[in-house]
Amino acid sequence: MKPLAITMGCPVGIGPEIILKFFAGAGHVAADSPVVVVGDPEVLRWCSRKLAIPARVVDWQPGDEVEPRVIPVLRPTDFPDLEQASLSWGRPDIQTGRAMARCIETAVQLIRQQVFSGMTTCPITKKALNEAGYAFPGHTEMLASLCESSDYAMMMAGTRLRVTLVTIHTPLAAVPRALTPEKIDKLIAMTARSLQQDFAIAVPRLAVAALNPHAGEDGMFGDEEETLIRPAVQRAQRAGWQISGPYPADTVFHKAVSGEFDAVVCMYHDQGLIPFKLLHFKDGVNVTIGLPIVRTSVDHGTAYDIAGQGKADPASLAAAVAMAKEIIANRSGSAP
Repeated sequence: MKPLAITMGCPVGIGPEIILKFFAGAGHVAADSPVVVVGDPEVLRWCSRKLAIPARVVDWQPGDEVEPRVIPVLRPTDFPDLEQASLSWGRPDIQTGRAMARCIETAVQLIRQQVFSGMTTCPITKKALNEAGYAFPGHTEMLASLCESSDYAMMMAGTRLRVTLVTIHTPLAAVPRALTPEKIDKLIAMTARSLQQDFAIAVPRLAVAALNPHAGEDGMFGDEEETLIRPAVQRAQRAGWQISGPYPADTVFHKAVSGEFDAVVCMYHDQGLIPFKLLHFKDGVNVTIGLPIVRTSVDHGTAYDIAGQGKADPASLAAAVAMAKEIIANRSGSAP
C-alpha cells in the first residue's frame, strides 16, 4: 500500500513536535496504512532531543519498506541546509520558508508519480513562504497551483460539523462585494460532490447560511439573500442537489449539528469558523476540496508562541491523517 505523506511544515513551529507526538501515540502506525514524513530528519532528531520525546528517525526513499516503530523521513532534493545552531523556535526566516515550500512541492510531485497516496500538511507561515520567493497567500493556493487546479475550496470537517466558505481571507467590509452568483454556485456544487466522493454520502444534504442577520428580514437588514443567495439555492435545487436556505446563521449550525444537514455553505470566514472551532478546536481538519489529489491539514497555525515548549497537541494531526486515509479509501472504493 502506498504511504500517506505528512509534510513537516515550518521547522521552527510546532510541526516537528506534533509529528513526533503523533508517531509516539499512533500505536504504532499500522503496516497496512503507512505514513512517511516529508521533511528534514535532522530537524526531527533535534526536536526529539530538545523536547525529550523519544523517537527513532530514519531516512526513507521511494521503494523502501516502512519499518514498524520508526519515523520514516524523506528529505527533498534541493532542500536548504538548516543549521541547528541557527534554528530558533518561533523565528522563521528565508531558509525555513524554503524548507516549507520544498516539502510541499515534493509531496505533490510524489503523489502525482504514485509514490504517495495523498498528503496531510503541518502548518506553515505565509510570511516566510513569501520571503522565500513563493508568491502565494497560503498553503491551499500553492497546492492548487502545483496541481494546476482552478476550482478548489476549503472545507473544515469534523465528526459533528462540516463547513465550506464562499470567501475566506476577505476583510469583512469587502465580503458583500466579493460574493457573486458564480462563486456561490461553484462552491455549492463542489461541496456536494466532495460529500459524495470523499465522504461517501450518496445524497448530501446542504444548508446555505444567510449573510445578514435574520436572513435579511425581507430586505430590512440587507438584500443579498434575495438577490444572490436564494437564487443560487434555487439553481442548485434545479440541478438536483438536496439543498435549502438561506438560513439565519444563528440557527443553521444548530440544525447541522443536530443531524439535519451534512454541511453548511457559509458566506465568510468567521461565520463558519467560529461555530466549527467551538466544536472542533482540537480535532478539526482542513480539507482542500476540488484538487485531483487528497490533501488534509491540521486546523491550526504554527503556534510560534508555544513552539519548543512541549505543549503542542497532536490531536488535529491525528484527525487529519485519519480523514485523509478515509477519503483515499472512499475515492478508491475500498472503504468498508
